[in-house]
Amino acid sequence: MTPTATGLAPTTSATPTPTPTPAIEIRGRLGERYDEILTPEALAFLAELHQRFGRRRHDRLADRLRRRFEIGNGHDPRFRDDTAHIREDTQWRVAGAGPGLEDRRVEITGPTDPKMTINALNSGAKVWLADQEDATSPTWKNVIEGQLSLRDAIRGELSYTGPATETGPGRRYEVTAERTPTIVMRPRGWHLPEQHMQFTDHAGRTMSASGSLVDFGLYFFHNAQRLIDDGAGPYFYLAKLESSEEAKLWDDVFTFSEDYAGIPHGTVRATVLIETLPAAFEMEEILYELRDHCSGLNAGRWDYIFSMIKNYRGRGARFVLPDRSQVTMTVPFMRAYTELLVKTCHRRGAFAIGGMSAFIPNRRDPDVTRQAFEKVAADKKREAGDGFDGTWVAHPDLIPTALAEFDAVLGDRPNQIGRRRDDVTVTAAQLLDVHIGRPVTEEGVHGNVSVAIRYIEAWLRGLGAVALDNLMEDAATAEISRSQVWQWIHQDQVTEAGTRITREYVQSLVETVLGEVTRTPGDRFDDAAEIFAEVALRDDFPAFLTTSAYSRFLVEID
Repeated sequence: MTPTATGLAPTTSATPTPTPTPAIEIRGRLGERYDEILTPEALAFLAELHQRFGRRRHDRLADRLRRRFEIGNGHDPRFRDDTAHIREDTQWRVAGAGPGLEDRRVEITGPTDPKMTINALNSGAKVWLADQEDATSPTWKNVIEGQLSLRDAIRGELSYTGPATETGPGRRYEVTAERTPTIVMRPRGWHLPEQHMQFTDHAGRTMSASGSLVDFGLYFFHNAQRLIDDGAGPYFYLAKLESSEEAKLWDDVFTFSEDYAGIPHGTVRATVLIETLPAAFEMEEILYELRDHCSGLNAGRWDYIFSMIKNYRGRGARFVLPDRSQVTMTVPFMRAYTELLVKTCHRRGAFAIGGMSAFIPNRRDPDVTRQAFEKVAADKKREAGDGFDGTWVAHPDLIPTALAEFDAVLGDRPNQIGRRRDDVTVTAAQLLDVHIGRPVTEEGVHGNVSVAIRYIEAWLRGLGAVALDNLMEDAATAEISRSQVWQWIHQDQVTEAGTRITREYVQSLVETVLGEVTRTPGDRFDDAAEIFAEVALRDDFPAFLTTSAYSRFLVEID
């Protein structure tokens, strides 16, 4: 090649490769009215969320793996030295209640299908936790039609007619309450994908969408302004957080979304579930990172127990918990965690929301109903006395019972944030004190196997909240059941009756449970038993039972 006058070889011009535009592609089947949710504008918003925050989401998930590895190798969680200045600064406060969240004394939780949405809105609760997470099996139908239910409910357009029976037409459900609960929507946690959507980034890389960004993004895009116009706002429960860095990620998502929609900064309000062990050591830091958007914390008791088992499953027999029924809110580590939560919240002007009792009434069995009311009343009396500002129930019939206990403490006050709980001091050792002094029983092992298999079977059929043995079970309680079985096996536990808990013993219980359940054509018990074996009987311990089961059984791609 002949040099040019400048002494450089001439260059050959080339057509530049265009940079791909970030995009979301729909891979799931499109049902009736799905186009009202999956609009081009909404998908463009989802693509922006993924482009801006997807990489940070993966970084935070990698942090979780490192932290779990450290705990498993003997490094107990502790209050962070590098954030001590946040805890020591007495001046900062969170944003607090948004319009419609000033009084949260009773909140009802449940999935977002049309029937359950209407029942929740008619319930008389102050707040409805519209749950797209643990109470929802994440089928494509549930994800999108749940969004449709919420859209219609917010606009006063929701009704539902049940299936016809041999005796006549199906029952019609409508929202009839004069005052409906304020809606607080719970998107899926950071760890869950949405495989019915694919995101392609600027570099042309394609990956599954984030379940959390999809759930949040669709709800926010379609409903934020309407909620504001109606005197409320876009409010969210944030699940499964493990660090203040994860909280900061959500805060940045909120700030970007508010700017994108042209609404004032701080309009979004979030309540964070403290339901993982690492998060219990960073409550103040989590509030601080979300302070412009935060209204409070919730004591997510069932996932918290699961997190304790998961993180300490291999650390020896002293970390083994007894039967699930014996791990109550008054055992040392649970008592310390809830006391610390109330103190932390009220110190920063945040609401402290109590957890859900699993007991539910049975209208066909007065004795079961009486016991449920008594146990729920005792649980809510303890929470109100401890300083919580509100609590959860899972059944409308329990609202008067819970309301009575909080009314007795609150009176005409909307909350008790002014009660500082300066009498509480909680150490790291107290948060890790799992000594309960109760045995593992054969009934407890059988109960865990039975609940896990029956719940997973229902989950595979699209049900996320399931009444089993007069308790309301969701993904969190199923996680406790299978993780306890795994830990009991690997820590060579023996039942009170002297039976060694081995894989073979548990496998025999699986067969027993399959013989006890009522089988019907098309049921999913065989698949459920297979999933249970994968997450409870193998050497490795999957972080969540739902992740692989979702990919294998719930993803239907056109």
